[in-house]
Parts: sequence; C-alpha cells; structure tokens
Amino acid sequence: MDSHRAAFVAEAEDGITDLNNALLALEADPEDAEAMDDVFRVAHTLKGNAAAMGYEDVSDFGHALEDLLDAVRQGDREVTPELMDLLFEGVDTVEAMVSEIADTGDVSTDPSDLESRLREMEEHGTVEAGDGDGNADGSAPDADDAGDEADADTESDADESGAADDATEDDPDEVSVPDLPDAAAALDDPVVYADVTIGETAMAGVDAALVVQALDGQFGEYVTVPGPEALEDGEYDERFDAFVADADPAVVAEGIGALTQVESIATALVGDGEGGEGGDAVETTDDAGATAEADDGGAVDDAESDTDADPDTDDAGDKDTAGDNDDTENANDAEDDSSSDSKSGDEIKSIRVDVDQVDELYGLVEQLVTSRIKLRRELEELNAQSDALDELDKLASSLQDTAMDMRLIPFSQVSDSFPRLVRDISRDLDKRIDFEIEGSDVELDRTILTEMRDPLVHVLRNAVDHGIEPPEEREAAGKDPTGHVELTAERERDHVIIEVSDDGGGLDPDQLREKAVDEGVKSRDAVEAMEDDEAYDLVFHPGFSTAEEVTDVSGRGVGMDVVRTTARDLDGSVSVESEPGEGTTVRFRLPVTVAIVKVMFVDVGGTEYGIPIKSIAEVARADDVEEVHGDEIVRHEDDLYPVIRLNERLADSGAAAAGSGAGAGGSAEGDAAGTEMESATTDGGVTDEGMLVRIREETRQVALHCDAVLDQEEVVVKPLDGPLSGTPGLSGTAVLGDGDVVAVLDVVSL
Repeated sequence: MDSHRAAFVAEAEDGITDLNNALLALEADPEDAEAMDDVFRVAHTLKGNAAAMGYEDVSDFGHALEDLLDAVRQGDREVTPELMDLLFEGVDTVEAMVSEIADTGDVSTDPSDLESRLREMEEHGTVEAGDGDGNADGSAPDADDAGDEADADTESDADESGAADDATEDDPDEVSVPDLPDAAAALDDPVVYADVTIGETAMAGVDAALVVQALDGQFGEYVTVPGPEALEDGEYDERFDAFVADADPAVVAEGIGALTQVESIATALVGDGEGGEGGDAVETTDDAGATAEADDGGAVDDAESDTDADPDTDDAGDKDTAGDNDDTENANDAEDDSSSDSKSGDEIKSIRVDVDQVDELYGLVEQLVTSRIKLRRELEELNAQSDALDELDKLASSLQDTAMDMRLIPFSQVSDSFPRLVRDISRDLDKRIDFEIEGSDVELDRTILTEMRDPLVHVLRNAVDHGIEPPEEREAAGKDPTGHVELTAERERDHVIIEVSDDGGGLDPDQLREKAVDEGVKSRDAVEAMEDDEAYDLVFHPGFSTAEEVTDVSGRGVGMDVVRTTARDLDGSVSVESEPGEGTTVRFRLPVTVAIVKVMFVDVGGTEYGIPIKSIAEVARADDVEEVHGDEIVRHEDDLYPVIRLNERLADSGAAAAGSGAGAGGSAEGDAAGTEMESATTDGGVTDEGMLVRIREETRQVALHCDAVLDQEEVVVKPLDGPLSGTPGLSGTAVLGDGDVVAVLDVVSL
C-alpha cells in the first residue's frame, strides 16, 4: 500500500470510530448540539478526504449521509430509532468500503440501495416511499460538491456561534503582505496574495497538491512559496503563501476556501498594503471544534492578525508565530519565534510508524546493550577505567526504555469500538444498557491489545446477554430498567488491570455446581468441596455455558476457555467475581508489555536454560519420581505427569549444543546450587537428585527434571535466527545483565 493510501485508510478508520461514538452520544441525547456538530464534522471530513483521494463512490455515499445529518441538524428530521439504525448502517457501509480500499485500492461495494434509503429518509422522514410529509430540507442532492462543502462549513459556524449569518462585511482586519518573491515578479497585475492554511493533516502532500491543482484550474498563472514540488512532498509547516496573477482577492478566497483541505485562507492585493480592499478570509476551525467567524470583508484569524510578517524573510512559519504567544510552557518560544509554528503549546504531536520498524529498532537497542556489556567486561579484564563507558551505560538504558515505551499504545485504540458493539447487541436483545469506559488513556503493548480485543468482545457480549436482565425483569426485582455495564483499565506498576462489570443477575454458585455435574465437567463430590470462588471458575471450562438457550450472541459453550487461555498466553490471568442478583465482574491482570518475559533459570548439565514462568505450575524436589511400565512419572492429585529429563532430551534434540552456543553463564552457580540437593530414594526405587518443574496442565502435562533451579528474572526474549531457527525445544534467547546469552526452552516442542 502506498503511503498516501495508507494515510487515508488510517485517518478514515479513526474517523469511523469517532463517528460511531458521536452517533451514540446523539442517540443518547438528541438535544445535544455538541454531539450533532461532532457527527456532522466527522462525516464531512470523511467525505472530503475520500473526494481528495479520488474515491468517488465513498465521497458520493458520504454526501448522502452528510445531507441526512444536515437535515437532522437543521431540525427538519427528528432523531428516531429508525433514523439512527439507518445512520449506523451507513457508517458500517463506509467502513466496508474503506476496508476494500485498504486491501485492494478499489471499492467493490455498491451502496446505491442504502444511498436511496438515506435520500428517502432525508426527504420524507421515512424509508417507505410516499409516506413523507413533504418537508424537504431545502438542500438539493445534486448541488455542486464544492458549494455544498462551503455551505456546510459556514452553517457549522452559524450554529456554533449563534449568529444568523455565517459572515459579515464589517471591521475588516489588515492582512500583512510579504515582499513579492522574485519568481512572482512577472505576474500580471493585479496580483493577489493568499495566506493558505492547511492545518494538521496526515496527508500534507496530497492536500497541498489538491490546492495547487485548484489554482491551476481556476486562476492560471500563480507562484507558491515553497514551490509546487515541495508542497506535493509535504515540505511546509501547515501553511504556505500563494501569489495569483490578474485576480480578485474575494474570488481567490472563495475558490480556494471552498476546498475541504483548506482550514483557512486570508487574501489581499499586493502593493496597496491594505487588506480592506477585497481582503478575504474563510473560517478557521481549531482542534477543540471551536470556530472563528469568516469575514468577507477581510477579517483574518486572530492569531495571524496579531502579528505582522517580517518582509525580509521567506520563512512560511513566521506568520503563525503569533498563535504561540499564549504558550508559556515553552521558554524557547521567546528565543526563536521562527521555530514556533504549532497552534497550541500543549497539542499532542504524533507520527504513524509501522510496528515492524519499532520492533527492529528495539532489536538494535538490545544489540547495543549486549555490545556495551561485552565492552565493559573487556575493559575490566584490562584493568582500564572509562567515564565515557559510564555515560554510554546511561544512554543505552535510556534508549532501551524509550524504545520499549514506543511499543505502548492507549487502551482507547481497542475500547473506542466497544460502545457501538454494546449498542447493537442491546438493540438486538431489546435491552436498555448504560455503557461506560474508564481508563482509555492507559497504555499497553500493542501485541497485548491486539490479542485481547476478541476476549474482551466475548466478555462484553456475555455481560449484555447473560448478565443484564430484560427491563421488565429488572423492574420486578426493584432495579432500574436500564442496566449498567462498565469497562475499566487501570495501571498497577508493571501490570494493567482490565475489568468488565455489570449490575445484572449475577452468577449462582449452586447453579454452576449443578450445571457442572449435569454436563460431566466435575463429579458431585468435587463440586460439593468447591468454595464459591472455585465454582465461578467453572465458567472457564471448555464446553461449559450457563445460557438456557443458544442465541446469536452466546450460549454455545465456546469462548470463556479461550478467554482464559489467551490471558495466560500473554503471561496474565483472568478471574470472575459475582454476587447473585447484584452483578458480575470479570477481571484481567495483564503485563504492560510482552517484550519482557519473566523466566526461571535452571541448570542442566552445567548449562543454564530459561523456562517461562507462565508455563510453570509448581517446582519441587525430585524425590517423588516413580517408574511405571518403564516410564518415569510423578503424581499430582489424581493426575500422572510424565517426567522429561532435560539433559537427555536436549542432547537428543540438539538443543543442548544450541544452548551451549547461546551461552553457558551461570554454570558455577548451578553447580553450587546442585550440591545442596539431597539424594532421595523414591517409592519406585529410582535414586534421584535434582528438581522437578511441573508444567501447567493446559500447556503440556509433563514435569521437567533439571539439576538445580537457579533464579528468576525478567528478560527480553528474542526468537532464534539463522541456523538455530526451528530448533526443537528452544523458543529463543535472553541476554542477562552480565552479558551472557541464555537459551529459553519451548516446553511444548521438547
């Protein structure tokens, strides 16, 4: 995918999420003017970006969606369940089209049927032909796109400011005109200067190219600073200058200002120094959604009108420095105004980086850390001291932390799509749900969020389907007919706690016990011995379901076991708490990042190996090993665990040589630990010494025998590359603090 298409898709996906949430807010409160403005603004931006990229199908469909929203905003159409369902269906169609663009670059979805229904709803207030009230909103569906976009923008201004008109012709402000550049000296008079602001955008080059294209088509001769090629490469700071030959300031402002890519434009004649003679400006919308009035008489954005441009400089960023005058947080602004072109001192800046590049960067940082450790050891052998190496230690550690933080993304990347999910499910089940999210700004590793999305979806579905009762049942129980579901995320040191709670009927532990016996999950004796907390954990057993009947939402007995498996694979855990009649809470405890894994180090024949803690159920002395039919086993409760002697298995698989090649650090410590082990004679008559590491049953029902257990440590595990790749029994390597490289075992393939 080329960079422009990728940027469009990424911005469109964010816009679709914002549109869903804005529609949900509007549905909850049809009188919320701010929600209505948000809906219209996002839909307008989606349509404009699609048109800019040449996706006419998306743009035309977005136009129909925007016209219906405008009818609602003008009060010609009421917010009804039928209308909201139609709008949500429209958003889903846009999402499908954007997905096709991401996959193939083309749109194959035909939205004509839905588009006609949107038009019907706009014109008649219903999707049934002939049932309208004849109250069209007055906006012609076949109106020129550019004109409509300009109208939509000015209408938004009028709505938010409370003014009846979108522009006035009084009190024009002065537009500061810079010196005419040499390239514009040959332009025919009158020459119009235009200060064009694109603003913050993910497609700076594309947006500027469309403005240049409009200048070509409408005005003929012109000069831009910087030049067209630099603009198309995105080499400008949110704004640039244009000098147009033989033109009128008002015409230039109207023609260029109508483009959706232009945030604001201020124009004036070159040479007279007065902005009042035809100077023009269109509205400027800041990131918070507030708008400034568009003055046909020459008013410009306040931030620009407060400062005169330096006629001796061509720096395009100078005209925006006034916008930073209120930013007291950055002391450098006073020293170098030309470098201060951001609209707000506390504005968050970000760039999109492919996750593979981040992973590659972190790999390089790890290599740097390893090389630094080796260098220090060599200097110590030479009895040499180096202050520069101490400084390198600090820089490498800081770089390592920064690279790790770059993998973290906010929980909102996943949670923002959940309000729409809950809304749709509750509509299908005819339930009323109040859904809240807290902790959207909590950051986790991208890999964890990606893996946890589906489990969270499943738990939310269960909360709405199983948890929240129907309105009449809640009222009969003395509850509010509207149920409450809450999703929270909270950081606790190096872990994140995610909870899904509801105030529904809760889980009955006795009912769970009976269900477990009926389905053959547990015996009668086993369930009767269970505490309530243990009974709640039965929901994680494969095939276990509390649903009375199978529905499209849930009840097939699949999912909760996968939820627990996913959490454990991420080195996390999941638990259930419930109170009959009061509600249920599902709690996930997850590490902030999976790049760091907690490992237990064991000694095997003088070589150190690591075993992921998440795979270990128990560690014990190897004094209970029995021999049954020639095979060694160890008993745990009623289960038998085959014993795998690591020194034999690793030698057979070739992993021992690989482990030695990775590094044999810690062998002396292993020998010391091994001497403390006592010999024991098992019931089967096998003389043994050492330790047994019993692996979790759901991972692999085995017990690993080693000479000694050494230590536990959090390490960064890297997959094996080159000739070691695919070695049975090994999952990767870890670099220890002393620079030694230790092989990490894969307990499944041993």
